[in-house]
Amino acid sequence: MPKAGEMKWVSTVCEDVDTAAAAAKAGEAILSGLGGKNPDLTVVFVSLHHKDAFEKIPALLGDRFGTGVLVGCTAGAVIGGGREVEERPGLSVTAAILPGVDLIPFHCDSADLPEPIASTDSWEKLVGVESAKKPHFILLPDPFTFEAERFLTGLDQIFPQSQKVGGLASGARVPGLNSLYLGGEVFSSGLVGVAMCGNISVDTIVAQGCRPIGEPMFVTSCDGNLVLEMDGKPIFDKLKDLYRSLDPDDKDLFRHSLFLGVVMRDQQTEYQQGDFLIRNLIGMNAESGSLAVGATLKENQVVQFHLRDAKTSAEDLDHMLSRYHETAGKALPQGSLMFSCLGRGRNLYGRSDHDTDSFRRRLGSIPLGGFFCNGEIGPVQGKTFLHGYTSSFALFRNGD
Repeated sequence: MPKAGEMKWVSTVCEDVDTAAAAAKAGEAILSGLGGKNPDLTVVFVSLHHKDAFEKIPALLGDRFGTGVLVGCTAGAVIGGGREVEERPGLSVTAAILPGVDLIPFHCDSADLPEPIASTDSWEKLVGVESAKKPHFILLPDPFTFEAERFLTGLDQIFPQSQKVGGLASGARVPGLNSLYLGGEVFSSGLVGVAMCGNISVDTIVAQGCRPIGEPMFVTSCDGNLVLEMDGKPIFDKLKDLYRSLDPDDKDLFRHSLFLGVVMRDQQTEYQQGDFLIRNLIGMNAESGSLAVGATLKENQVVQFHLRDAKTSAEDLDHMLSRYHETAGKALPQGSLMFSCLGRGRNLYGRSDHDTDSFRRRLGSIPLGGFFCNGEIGPVQGKTFLHGYTSSFALFRNGD
């Protein structure tokens, strides 16, 4: 049992195809894990197998858990009790008792977002909390209707010391069919979130699943997201040189799994795995001699090409978890949420539970819930981004 004033987390997943039965079993497991106490925070994710009952989820769980804050969304696949439930029904519930923590739930649509030059007050009003309270955020946007990157940029400006983590709902393939949960309400658009203030610290791990190839280079000519030269040479020449230097296996990956890593700290002089923001290569234009990248670049920025495959992703995650364990020491978290790309899991590794097994092997039996997202939210080098192909973790512990 936790000491007085310490948080307590528990996570479970139910694979029952009947939604009411799944909610009942999950609710029973949560209350048992919390010693019969109602949770202050409940985070729920439900697979599309329950689509006919999406709107019933808050009532089914709220009736069991009392007046605490409930937040969640629909998902292509879910994570609960430290397990990944893919391609079958899943209801994931992760809940916590959080003494000394203020929870501020909020919903907003893109039309509500302040302009970039808007005052601090406008952003504080949007999310219901003052920046001076240094809140941390769980964020669950709808991918079809909400401008997530614009929102994250504004949030970083006004709440620079806050951690922001989450993922884009993935329970629908067309607009209007996702469900976002906040308390007893169900929304089909926008974003739902929870700000957490007080006796809580949030650590983050963002495993982007790539390894660098070649050497870091300077962007010496670019136009927005178009790269023309690196290290003073045409980009196509640099790519040809890089390809020739690779072994046969990496040459094969180069053809379909090549990405660009962008260093986020301008003054950095030494680079290692995890120091880069990984971005997609959109395409090449032979006529203009340019390479289109999924990021806006600037001259003299340091970049490096990266490759991704199952082995690389596994090694990257293990490296990030190991590094966190060494840094955390005895201050390991009491609970965690994992926001993983739909392209990971069974699709990448050929089996479920790869990333959750890695988490357990490095960090132990910390309660772990979450879902497979249409995009993952997490910080790289102190700035929050919307990612793809990542596993982004939020790790919760008592405040420092």
